[in-house]
Amino acid sequence: MQEQYPFDVDAIRADFPILDRKVGGDVTTPGEGPNDTQDLVYLDNAATSQTPDQVVDTIADYYRSYNSNVHRGIHQVSQEASVAYEEAHDCVAEFIGAEGREEIVFTKNTTEAENLVAYAWGLNELGPEDSVVLTEMEHHSSLVTWQQIGKRTGADVRYIEVQEDGTLDMDHAAEVIDETTEMVSVVHVSNALGTINPVRELADMAHEEDAYVFVDGAQSVPTRPVDVDDLGADFLAFSGHKMCGPTGIGALYGREEILDAMEPYLYGGEMIRRVTYEDSTWEDLPWKFEAGTPSIAQGVAFAEAIDYLDDIGMENVRAHEDLLAEYAYEQLSDLGGIEIYGPSGDERGGLVAFNVEGVHAHDLSSILNDYGIAIRAGDHCTQPLHDKLGAAASARASFYIYNTVEEVDALVDAVAEAKELFA
Repeated sequence: MQEQYPFDVDAIRADFPILDRKVGGDVTTPGEGPNDTQDLVYLDNAATSQTPDQVVDTIADYYRSYNSNVHRGIHQVSQEASVAYEEAHDCVAEFIGAEGREEIVFTKNTTEAENLVAYAWGLNELGPEDSVVLTEMEHHSSLVTWQQIGKRTGADVRYIEVQEDGTLDMDHAAEVIDETTEMVSVVHVSNALGTINPVRELADMAHEEDAYVFVDGAQSVPTRPVDVDDLGADFLAFSGHKMCGPTGIGALYGREEILDAMEPYLYGGEMIRRVTYEDSTWEDLPWKFEAGTPSIAQGVAFAEAIDYLDDIGMENVRAHEDLLAEYAYEQLSDLGGIEIYGPSGDERGGLVAFNVEGVHAHDLSSILNDYGIAIRAGDHCTQPLHDKLGAAASARASFYIYNTVEEVDALVDAVAEAKELFA
């Protein structure tokens, strides 16, 4: 089956030892039934991807070889750590087409990046005469953050409607993005619907009204080529743990002139240039937004994860995701009695959210776990969207570079078994 893939999936899988583990049952007495030990089929990549040996080794090498704080020591070890950490920013900048490290702020994750902009920019710039425009498919990291900023500033928070096919109503977008709009925050690829939103078109609408555009790239940057200029993004956020990197590290891209004009979000060490008892001045970008000791090991490993994906080629990553998502969509649809949310199989990102008639998503996930299949069940941090869909929860299978057609077949077979169980 390797010939159908855009790269050698078996070679990729060899870099992820966790994929060889067994799950469920008693590992000392493996059997053949669904309640006995099974090979792990990991299909929860939209929540967190797995981490290759190369990235794990990079973290270990940092702690074993040059563990020291950055930008604070003149000694050699500190200098080595500082260079590695700064070059990690360069790596991220190049990956998304930013001008340089000045436009890349390391954060814990996408959520922190969204909050950084909302608090450092939004609290200072928004007022009762302004509006912020979101979409109805936003992750809580965007929706809740701007909702609360709206409450504090009096700004109106509006939502572009989602149509029945899971795509945005662009006519409605043209209505709600108007002269009052100061920020449009949009998810690039929906983590619940798989919808790939027309970010550039939305950015053009926003810029015509002199508004900024914040792009939630948590599901897009790990899975497809992303260039901030092509998107027309003023801000872009994404997380390392969804793209073969460690947890606790993410990135905020911001156009340099915007970041330069913003006040810091956090205060303390590392982000200051000069301090007196009366006042303080701030470090240059991006360090003025990275207060305190940063996640140095995670940052260096983040760059290694990006190098790993670059070696595969992001066009190849996208092609692989498209292949698996389209196949999963078709095979699940053929079972009947299944509602799949979002666009058709050839128009979505690498995930499929669905419900089986008569089976709660949590029960389905539990049954699939008996077969060694790890999926997500719940509202996927999109409660308002699920309310709109009339679903308390949904099951979500999400794919990445190490997943195979055979694993999709295992998913579909197990879903079929669950349907029979609840018939």
